[in-house]
Parts: sequence; structure tokens; C-alpha cells
Amino acid sequence: MSAKSKAKKAELMPSKRSAAMQASPIRRLVPLADQAKARGTKVYHLNIGQPDIVTPREIMDAVRNFRDEVLAYGPSLGLPELRQEIKHYFEKLDIMLSVDDVMVTTAGSEAIVFALMAVGDPGDEVLVPEPFYTNYNGFASMADIRLVAVPTDVEDGFSLPSKAEFAKRITKKTKAILFCSPNNPTGAVFSRSDLEMLAGLAKEKNLWLLADEVYREFIYDGGYHTSILHIKEAEDRAIMLDSVSKRFSACGARVGCLVSRNPRIMQAALKLGQARLCPPTIEQVGAIAGYKNIHKYLKKMVNEYQHRRDIVCDELAKIDGAVFTKPKGAFYIMPQLPIDDANEFAQWMLTDFSHQGATTMVAPGDGFYADPSKGKQEIRIAYVLKEADLKKAMQLLALGVKAYNGRR
Repeated sequence: MSAKSKAKKAELMPSKRSAAMQASPIRRLVPLADQAKARGTKVYHLNIGQPDIVTPREIMDAVRNFRDEVLAYGPSLGLPELRQEIKHYFEKLDIMLSVDDVMVTTAGSEAIVFALMAVGDPGDEVLVPEPFYTNYNGFASMADIRLVAVPTDVEDGFSLPSKAEFAKRITKKTKAILFCSPNNPTGAVFSRSDLEMLAGLAKEKNLWLLADEVYREFIYDGGYHTSILHIKEAEDRAIMLDSVSKRFSACGARVGCLVSRNPRIMQAALKLGQARLCPPTIEQVGAIAGYKNIHKYLKKMVNEYQHRRDIVCDELAKIDGAVFTKPKGAFYIMPQLPIDDANEFAQWMLTDFSHQGATTMVAPGDGFYADPSKGKQEIRIAYVLKEADLKKAMQLLALGVKAYNGRR
């Protein structure tokens, strides 16, 4: 064997787990956006759910006024005062909890990973309505869990699939159903009857229910959000996953929580939490202030996002061939556009297109599916820009679709 062959054979490689992790469709085009900006092109970001609404002053003041002389480890379950504030917050939503039902996590992301690891062993399966938040793919890879998609359809507003559609995908390896409502990326909101159906199925098949409720407050047109914690039949098997990122416009704080009335789940999550020691202390101090003052700004924030949703839908309606339903919640919409390949289109908008020195960045739809051959004509739009910028971004999108299809 030659020296060259020996060197090749001895080459160290990363793990199969890391190789299997999906690149984020939300962030993977960032280098192209950076190149466009370097050329002098203004890029309107519709690709990422980063609100531009100012973080409440009370949160920032609490962080600025942190006076402890030692930034010490906190409890693995989170600061007691924050857990109490979260408990009070849910009481106002007609959800009665014990403080022991609440664990603070390092963002909602950690809550989801902990939940997957608590309910499943390597190789187990979790059902999830598709399309779904793209990082579920990564979280499942980290937990060595296989996601099994239950398809929804853009034509009917991505409504929750029937009980039969879930049931026929259940195997001996199925441990849980994971869902997000209000939904990222579609904006769909699942009703009480939807959740009661899932609770009945979960009880019948002895499954856990993992409910991602990060966008709970973002409900439009006078609608109402039903939490999995409202469903009596799910009480012993419900695990609710949450975050301060959106409701407090504090995505960089990285504070979330895992909530369950099942003591075994909370014990399992605590062991995982002890291994990472504790969630960030100063950000928890900010979150305490946020929950204490949430009544001061939340209604105004939700009204603003409803207004932005209406702008996006009005502009999408001007694109011939676009298929979409007005979202009932969250701050995303996933339209089907008259294009052949959303991935190619999103890249082309950054590399080849500009109008009056500007372009728009979107997230290709295929990254929100377990099967990347799906969602080829869909994009996710996050309507997180101020009115003038949002209108401009959507007008650029429409011009881009026309120019993209006119290339040939």
C-alpha cells in the first residue's frame, strides 16, 4: 500500500450523526446574501423569524441592573422565581400547574431535544405533521429519533390530518406525536377538537404528545389558542414546549421551558438538565421581568403582526398562480408559487436578481419536509419586517417570480 493510500485510510471523519444533520434552509443561503450585500444590494430578510419589534424595556432594564457580584451556577430546573412567574402566566390562561411541572431550558430548542430524549430510545419514531419546523430534523438526529411525516396540504391551509392518517403510520417503534400550533412554518392553528382527537389517539396507542406552543399568543381575527395542557384526556402524556423568543421579541435570550404534569417526564428532563448544569442566569432575570410585564405590550404586538400578515396576503394575491390560505396564527406563511424549484429560485434571487438595488431572501420549502423532494414550489415567508419594508420585500418577490420564469 502506498504512503498516499495509507494516509487516506487513516483520515479522521466526523460522526455519521453529524453527517446526517440537515443544513438549515433558513440559514444556509446566508453566504449568498452576504455576497449580495457586498455587491451593494439591499437584502430584505423574509427567511428567518427574527422579529424587528423592540424588546420590552423592562427586560433590558432587568438585565442591565443585575447586581450579583458573582455570576454563579443556577439550579438545573431554572431560577425559582422564573418558574413561579411561568406558573402564574399559565394560570391566567386557565392552565393550573405546580411549580414542579415547570423546567426552564436553554431556549425552546433544548426543551424539544430533552422531550425527544425523554420519550424515545435510539431508533424509535415520532410522528409529526409535515411541513414542520426545519430544526426538528436536527433535534431528531441529535436524539437518534426517526421523524415520520404525516402530510398536510397547502390547498386546505395545512389543516391537521385525520386520525386515520396518523394511525396508519403508527408502528411498534412509535413513541410520540410532535406538533406545533400555531404552526411554524404554515401559520395553521389546530382547534380544540383537533387536540382532542390527538389525545384520544395517544391514549389508545399509548403515545406521548409533544406540543410546541412557542407562538401561543399570535392568534388572529379574534381566534383562540387551545393548549395541549387544556385537554384533560392528555394530562398524563402531554409535554408542552415553549420559549420567550417570540412573545418577548428576545430570540437571543435563549430561555424556554418544558412543562408536564407527568412526574416521570420531569424527573427524566431534570437528569438531562443536570448534565448541562443550568440555563443562563442573566437571561432568566430578563425573562422574569418579561412575564411580570407581559400585559403591557402583548396586544399591541399581536395586532401589529396581524396587520403584517394582511399586507403579505394582499401582495401574494397579486402573483398569478400563487396558492395560499391566510394564516390564523404565528408569523409565517408557506405559499406555493408558480416556480419550478424554490431552492433554485431562492438562490437566484440572491445571485442574479435585483430591482432598484434590492432583493428578497426567502426560505425554500423543501427544507421543512422529511422528504426533500417535497415542497419544491413552496417557500416560507416570515412577516417580521416593518410595513414599508414588508411591502417592498413582497413587491420584489413578485417581480422576482416574473423575472425568474421569464429567463427561458
